[in-house]
Order: sequence, then C-alpha cells, then structure tokens
Amino acid sequence: LGDVYKRQLMASAERPPLYLLAGGAASSRGGDVLLRRILASLGSSRPRLAYVGAASGDNHSFYVMISAFLRHCGAARVTLAPLASPRADRAKASAVLEAADAVFVGGGDVDRGMRVLRERGVVPLLRSLHQAGKPFLGVSAGSIMLARYWVRWRNDQDDSSAEAFPCLGFADLVCDTHGEAERWEELQALLRLLPEDIVGYGIPSGAGLAVHATGRPEALAAPVVRLSRRGGSIVDLGDLAPDHPEK
Repeated sequence: LGDVYKRQLMASAERPPLYLLAGGAASSRGGDVLLRRILASLGSSRPRLAYVGAASGDNHSFYVMISAFLRHCGAARVTLAPLASPRADRAKASAVLEAADAVFVGGGDVDRGMRVLRERGVVPLLRSLHQAGKPFLGVSAGSIMLARYWVRWRNDQDDSSAEAFPCLGFADLVCDTHGEAERWEELQALLRLLPEDIVGYGIPSGAGLAVHATGRPEALAAPVVRLSRRGGSIVDLGDLAPDHPEK
C-alpha cells in the first residue's frame, strides 16, 4: 500500500503545469512569446491541440480565429471537440480530447461553458485526462473554468443575488482574467462569497499563471494581482512577480 501511495505521489508530481492565460495585449505584454514558450514545452515540437469552445457555444468564427493564432504560435493542428450543440457527438468530442497532445479551453462565458461540459457529461473524462498528465491550458473564461469557482448573478440589477458556482477545479485556486480596468470587481465579488483567507489571482491582459502539480502558482510575463477577504474586507496581498521576467 505504501508503494502504491508513493507511485501516486510521483505521478502527481510529474504532471505538467496548468497554464491560465488572460489573453489580449499580446504584442505589448509578451503574449506571443509566452504562448510560443508554453506550446513548445508540451512535449512535442508542434503539439496537436483539442479545442474546447463550450464557453463560446462552439462559435465557428471565434474558433477559426483562435485556432489560426495557436497554429501561428506553434501548434500543429487545432481540432474542435464539439460539445455546445444538444446534438453534439459526445463520442467524437471524446476521441478528439483523448487523441490530442494537450487541451485548450477557450474564452467566452464561464457559466455557459461549465453548463455545457456538465450537460454533455464530459467533466469526468476531462478530469481523468488531467490526472493522467495531459496538459491543459486556458485563455480568459477558459482559465477561470480550470480553477475552482466563479460567480454569477441571478439578477443583474441586484448585487445581493451573487452566488458562487463550482468550475473544474484542476487548479486549486480562484482567478479572474483581464479585469484590471474594473479593479477586479468580479473577483472581489467571488471572494466575498468564499471563506476568508482564500487568495484570488487577478491575471492582467498579456500575462498568465502556471499552476504547478504541487499547487504552487507562478506568474508568467507580468505580475499577477493577489487579493483576499480578511475581516470582512478585500485586501491586496501584493503582486506575485514572475520568477523569470520577460526581457
């Protein structure tokens, strides 16, 4: 039993990082360089990506634009895992996910994306692929979906109607992306719904967060904001600086 436990720990430690990217501001904040470096680190010189577009309803034009950008940054092929339509072929989507070198979770609406994944019954498959060591990376809403929780409002006009809902939880943290202009209002709203001292990470445009198998978060390309709720107030814990700042 002890040997089994040790093998499980070793397998966990060997899992690649989860990459949570904000997207946007690529030319000014090193986003192209960052994505190229991430794709080059996935174990294949030109990795094949499965594209999960649940958060955008598998929007075709969005998929075409993002897949072209990913290929420009080093992906060999980007294949849609069709999930959004009620008539989606789950077997086909599963085959795409299993065959890919890595899974890319695209942007859109977090609540919509998680609802699609649950309704199509692919969350257990995604979890098993992650646990087996398949790399995952997300952009914008896709990054939030890879984390633990997000927030929605039952009534857009009523702040008190906010509620937290679970996401995939592959990254054991909560985060928001490119919310710097609004001073991370949605992330602050989420933290007010969660137990105190949970740290929320605000990933600005052009930056990213690598979450290692040990749980350690590493800022990529630019500092990442860290917020938490303490004593009923949201406090700034200071930015998480990149280990290796972009030159």
